[in-house]
Order: sequence, then C-alpha cells, then structure tokens
Amino acid sequence: MNASVPSSLNTPGAARVPGQDPQSYHLQIRFTGSGSEYFRIWIVNLLLMLLTLGIYYPWAKVRRLRYFHGNTLLDGAPLDFHGKPIKMLKGYLLVGLLFALYSAAGNFSAVAGLIAFVIVMALWPALLKSSMQFRLANTSWRGMRFRFQGSLPDVYRAVLPMFVPSLAIVAALVGVDDPDKPPAWYLAVVGGVFLVTAAVLPWLLWNLKQYQHNNYALASLTTKFKASLGSFYLVFLKTFGVMLLAVLLAALLVVVFIFGGKASGLLAGRAGAAAAIFAGVLGAVAGVFAMLVVVRPYLTSRFQNLIWTRTGNASMRFLSDLRFRRLLVLTLKNWLLVILTLGLYWPFAAVALARMRLEAVTVKTRVSPDTLVNQMKGAEGDAAGDAAGDLFGLDIGF
Repeated sequence: MNASVPSSLNTPGAARVPGQDPQSYHLQIRFTGSGSEYFRIWIVNLLLMLLTLGIYYPWAKVRRLRYFHGNTLLDGAPLDFHGKPIKMLKGYLLVGLLFALYSAAGNFSAVAGLIAFVIVMALWPALLKSSMQFRLANTSWRGMRFRFQGSLPDVYRAVLPMFVPSLAIVAALVGVDDPDKPPAWYLAVVGGVFLVTAAVLPWLLWNLKQYQHNNYALASLTTKFKASLGSFYLVFLKTFGVMLLAVLLAALLVVVFIFGGKASGLLAGRAGAAAAIFAGVLGAVAGVFAMLVVVRPYLTSRFQNLIWTRTGNASMRFLSDLRFRRLLVLTLKNWLLVILTLGLYWPFAAVALARMRLEAVTVKTRVSPDTLVNQMKGAEGDAAGDAAGDLFGLDIGF
C-alpha cells in the first residue's frame, strides 16, 4: 500500500479497492452480534412486556436498538443509540391516544370517524418527521450525531398522498346506511381505489424515499437521492412477475397431484374428491407461503440495492450488493427454524438477517476516513444538540 495512505487505512474496514479510483476508499460495514446474546435480551424484553401489559415496550426497544447499533461497525467504529425510554413512552402514548380517539369516533358514527381520520391524517406527517429526527439525532458514529433535515412542507407533500386511498374509502362509507351490508356501489369504490393504489404505489414509495434520503445528514454532509421513478416501477413490475411465477408453480403442483392421482386411481370416489379439495386448499396455502418466502426477499434485495446505491453526495456514497438467492436461502432457513422451535429461533433469525443486510452495504469515499472524520467534526457545531430539539420523542420505525 502506498506510504502516503494513513495508517488507519491498514485495517480491514477501510481499504483501497484494486482497479478503482486510487483516491477511493471503501469503508466496510460489519455486524458482530450473535443470536445467543440477542436471545437473552429478547426473552427478557418479551417477559417484561407481558408483565407490564406492554408499558415496558420503549425500554425494550431501546435495549434492542443499543444492541444492534453497538454491534454495527463502520470502518471498525460502532454506532451508538442515545434515546431515552421515558421520552419514547410519551411519544407512544400520544400515538395511542390519537388512534383510540379515531376508533371511538368511528364507533360513534361514520361522519365522526371521517372527521377523526382527517385529524389523524393532518397530524401524521408531522409525527413521522419528528420520529425520524428523534431516531437520527440519537444515533452517533465516532462521537458525531446524525441529523434529519426534512422540512414540514416537504413531509406533507411526501406523506399526504399515501392517505388519499384510505380517505376515499372512509368518505364513501359516510353514504352507507349499514356498514355490515355495504351496497354494490361501495364495493365498486373500494375495488377502484385498490386498483388505483396498486398503479400509483411505486410513485408513493418513491416520493417517500425521496423525502427521507434527501435529508439524512452528518455534520456538513447531507445525502441526495438520485433513483428515478422509472426504476421503482421496474422493480415493482419484476416483483409482480416473481409473484405470478410463485403462484403458478404452486398451482402447477396441485394440478400435477390431482391428475396424477386420478390417473393412478388413488383419487377415485368420495375419498378422492376430498383429497382433491384438500390438495386445492393446500395449494392455496402453498401459494401464499411462496409469496411470503420468495416475493418478500426479492423485493427487499432489489429495493435495498436500488435505494442505497442511489444515495450519497459529492464526498461519499453508499453501495449495496444484497443477493436475492442468499437472502432467499436465509429466509427459508429462518422460517423453518422459527416454526420448528415454536418461535424461539426468532432472535437468531433477526441477527442473521441484520448481518446479511448490513454487510451487503459499503460506504465509498474519496477522502481518507480520518480526514473525513476530522472535517466532519470541525463542521459538527451545534448538530449534536439536535437530540434535544425533538418535539414528541417518537420512534415509530422508518
């Protein structure tokens, strides 16, 4: 290695990549957590949440985030989470109160439910912005706090369109005399809303990701999102194709079973008819399971690679290379072991999934890590104080 390279780069975390720009450094992400360690945290969290009827949830979430952050190493340095459970509890109580009021209003009358839904819709974008500010302001790397710089007008433009389909359904419900026996026109409205939502879903997600990934910041660095709307539609179309393939394969297995059974005489008479019905039900279940096990890993891998590889700025950018086949194999293994252990394998599955997804991401920078950190610390200023600037203390998971 060139003698001019800082000594800190002689570590596995930061290295020049052969064939790349000589001034380019790839900072590896490593996850050092283990399933057995997280199992102890998970089981204690679960028991305490059951004993406290869910009140312990913010403390459980802080313990989980501190464990996963502390075991996520970027260039050999771990992340840290500084959130306070009591502040998060206040945020959860606020969200719970909003949804309790909405539920109570909906039981009172359709009009009251519509009004309550509009109120929740009007407040939710601000709550989401507060949640993102809280999570990032309480996450640090090498002593520097991350920030989220999204504005209120931008979050309303990004989030409100996502409420329009639900608003249309709730508004149409006002004209229904008996919600338990909706008229044909209402069912047609719901069907139309569903089709329109499916058509614009890639745009809704792209709009939200633009808002999020255009506003992540560390010191003077702010990320920009460069993925196109067309790339989102392409991923959705490919995912739809994978879903159809999974369903067709499940249906094909049922057809082969039925025709093979009839040809061999095994499905004759009433017993055969019952076996054919059972095969049909089993095929439907297999189709749904195939969509969960196959389609979700495909969508996850494609979107992670697209979203993070198109996020960055002039000084650094992210690269993601999450392979579908590896994620599919891990998903099948996790599902099987979770079922066989009656759920006890869940923390081991969570750790394995986190390791695969995190270690698929690399940070590329043209500036050496030490120089970059010194520059960022010099520009840190009052950014670390943003942790106290959050209004609600929400962390609703983004």
